[in-house]
Amino acid sequence: MKRSLAILLSIGISTTAITPLHAQTTTTSAPDPVLTNKRREIDSLDKKLFEILGERERVVKEIGIYKAKNHIPSLQAARFQQVLEKGIEAGKKENLSEEFVTELLNAIHKESLRIEDALK
Repeated sequence: MKRSLAILLSIGISTTAITPLHAQTTTTSAPDPVLTNKRREIDSLDKKLFEILGERERVVKEIGIYKAKNHIPSLQAARFQQVLEKGIEAGKKENLSEEFVTELLNAIHKESLRIEDALK
């Protein structure tokens, strides 16, 4: 790894291009058991989060089939505005910023539209 880094630096390639912006630095000390347990907890929550997102998108697919059969456009701006407003309120209760919730719901909505449009 060090040799690869040295080669990249010697030919002028920035290592920031291959390293995630928020990557944690690695250490050679023994793993911290508290961090290890909390990271396992995060991994478990992430798994559940993706399972819920998958379940949500399966419902989106059902809605997309209905919309396609009934010639209803995928984009329903008023409905998305309701989802966004409810999401922001729910996010506030969990101390999540409005900006984060908006970005998250926009990403989910974009994927939902992709799924619906693929059915047409």
